[in-house]
Amino acid sequence: MSEIAKIELDGTIYELPVVVGTENEKAVDISSLRGKSGYITLDRGFKNTGSCESAITFLDGEKGILRYRGYPIEQLAENASFLEVTYLILKGELPTKQELADFEGVIDNHTLVHEDMKRFFEAYPNKAHPMGILASMICSMSTFYPESQDPNRPKEAFELSINRLIAKFPTLAAMVYKNAVRHPFMYPKNDIGYVENFMFMTWGMPTEDYVPDPIISAALNKLLILHADHEQNCSASTVRIVGSSQANLYASISAGISALWGPLHGGANQAVIEMLEMIQNDGGDLDKWIAKAKDKNDSFRLMGFGHRVYKNFDPRATIIKKACDDILEQLGVKDPTLEIAKKLEEVALNDEYFKSRGLYPNVDFYSGIIYKAIGIPTEMFTVMFAMGRLPGWIAQWQEMLDNSEPIGRPRQVYVGATKRDFVPLDKR
Repeated sequence: MSEIAKIELDGTIYELPVVVGTENEKAVDISSLRGKSGYITLDRGFKNTGSCESAITFLDGEKGILRYRGYPIEQLAENASFLEVTYLILKGELPTKQELADFEGVIDNHTLVHEDMKRFFEAYPNKAHPMGILASMICSMSTFYPESQDPNRPKEAFELSINRLIAKFPTLAAMVYKNAVRHPFMYPKNDIGYVENFMFMTWGMPTEDYVPDPIISAALNKLLILHADHEQNCSASTVRIVGSSQANLYASISAGISALWGPLHGGANQAVIEMLEMIQNDGGDLDKWIAKAKDKNDSFRLMGFGHRVYKNFDPRATIIKKACDDILEQLGVKDPTLEIAKKLEEVALNDEYFKSRGLYPNVDFYSGIIYKAIGIPTEMFTVMFAMGRLPGWIAQWQEMLDNSEPIGRPRQVYVGATKRDFVPLDKR
């Protein structure tokens, strides 16, 4: 017999079913509570509310576990390519050698973007933030593929939209970068890998024969995998709730990009570097800023430390720390802000104040250092995050459709004025 939860309201006991997940996660299904009792639940920020049942990602913050479709993130980051992980997240299983080759071929076939999209870049101010441009460009894809707006189109048409988006996203991200530095756009080069192609379009020039650095491509591949999905985070739940209205894929992903833009979400790695630069510009006195971080009356907070989900450690940070150490050593990068970062990391890993509060360096801390070391501008950091998170967003959107989930419509507890009569302007 399945478990039942009981809640007593106004003297009446209501029975609610308990849902148990495959990893023994338990939830009380309150879907019928309002209809039975007139009550709703109040959960600010939805911190303790499950909005769906999902088979994509398992996350246990207390134990530091992250798995995509059952596979530990440590194994995927060490052994897989980003497109291999993308296939896994979208399809549910790891591809065979032939399936992966076919998938890579399909993606290669769709990397070009419509020439008219180039004209959009001419209208943006030269200081426009890359995430604002990226969100607009991704949303505009629906105007080039109007059939994507038909919610009743066949499955093959959905697949085509997904493949187009995966293929064109790096092209558009590279164009965003090129536009920012006022360099000519580079067309895709489809005889190299997905990550290498992005590097070619980002750093290549028409007048030179650019060869992607394997050290950098390996680091980027790992970073993209680590960011590929993260359960029902702010941007993923945004994609699902926008998609629940039957908005097309491009509009839904554009909404996810906008959610990711915030400094409390994907913009955190940009905030890390801005913090390090602030410390450097202040003279580099790290002890002063450590003391400010410990002072509860000081508004300063260290960016890139701790995590609202992981309570002991972020498994992604453990992986990316090694990649960060390797790339700094192999590239021989000398940068005063990165030196401050390494000193700050040492303090946080050994200082009892930080250890007792779980304020360990997280994935945003290390990813920001890597992006800066390989020459990606600070404002492009969140674009890189978005490119990694793309397969997760798509999978969340697709799962929402496959499960025929209803349109998202949270309730509220009204705390405004009660009924009052309108007063004409001349009597106020």
